[in-house]
Amino acid sequence: MHTAIFSLLLAISLACSNAASAESGSSKNGLPHVLETFEVGANVVVRALTVEPRKNSLWVGTSTGVHEINLADNRVLNTFNRDSGLANEYVFAIGIDKEGYKWFGTNAGGTSRYRDGKWKTYFPMHGLADYWIYSFASQNNGDLWIGTWAGANRVDLRTMKFTTYVKELINEWVYGLSVDKQDRVWFGTEGGVSMYDGKNWRSWNQKDGMGAPNPNKLAASTNTGLGTRSRHDLGVMSADGSFSYNNNYVFSILVAHDQSVWAGTWGGGVSRFDGKKWRNYTTSDGLAGNIVYSIAQEPGGVLWFGTSGGVSRFDGKSWNNYTKDTGLLENSVYALAVAPNGDIWAGSRRGVARIGNDGSLKAAK
Repeated sequence: MHTAIFSLLLAISLACSNAASAESGSSKNGLPHVLETFEVGANVVVRALTVEPRKNSLWVGTSTGVHEINLADNRVLNTFNRDSGLANEYVFAIGIDKEGYKWFGTNAGGTSRYRDGKWKTYFPMHGLADYWIYSFASQNNGDLWIGTWAGANRVDLRTMKFTTYVKELINEWVYGLSVDKQDRVWFGTEGGVSMYDGKNWRSWNQKDGMGAPNPNKLAASTNTGLGTRSRHDLGVMSADGSFSYNNNYVFSILVAHDQSVWAGTWGGGVSRFDGKKWRNYTTSDGLAGNIVYSIAQEPGGVLWFGTSGGVSRFDGKSWNNYTKDTGLLENSVYALAVAPNGDIWAGSRRGVARIGNDGSLKAAK
């Protein structure tokens, strides 16, 4: 058993100790705070968190495998690695399709599909666009979309036919996927945002207003492109120790309940598109960090952002931030998920943190 996996099992079985209440979200003011943390190993990174409401489970994708956690008692239900059936143990994305299959997107290992003890791995030879997988999303008819480093796939679950889109996108490196109420698919890429309505494509980047400018003239990072395929360095710092800034680069995308589109950028904060224009939010507005890796939303509408400077909670008016100083394991938060009971789970290097109020965070009304 890998050390990291054992660490998670031990940590969850012991339930860890409660983390310090977040200064910006303590129980005194009625806001959520960090309730507890679960460590997976000093050099292990949690890159994906996906809730399966039907089973009340949380799927945790790490750089050493996948864990299924029972949210009722934080008990480990399953732990999967290469020996179990994963094509690669470094998991970047987890999707659940309409038939209940779990899809694990990996680093250079394609995507592995799992249900009821049975596994199937898909590679480019099966129609997958690339071996590097970053995101999943489903349309109303069940078609599954897969974001890769060489375009996006649409998978017809009835026929298992893979269709690849590359030239239609503003950039082929696809990190985020989301579907709106009109069944349009939104793509967050290294070159901006694209949208497909089933017939036509449209795209936006900084020239259209997406992403805040770079007033401090931060340097661009070279940690992107083909040279990173073999190493996946998560660093976003420049040689001088300052944060970097990459034009048009979108790490995450989410269609909110009001159908506005939120795009998390590399250095430009988070951008909101109302269908006509973009509005950008940065640290000057209250965001914890200007590099936004992940976005989630509560049923009541409150938005959460995993950034390079911690986790931000935004209710549409006020920002509240959570950092390592107020209970998180690390400040860079790569994955977020909202549990059925309202708890917010945040994944970072070393493990995950659970944020809530008195054991659970009630959705805003």
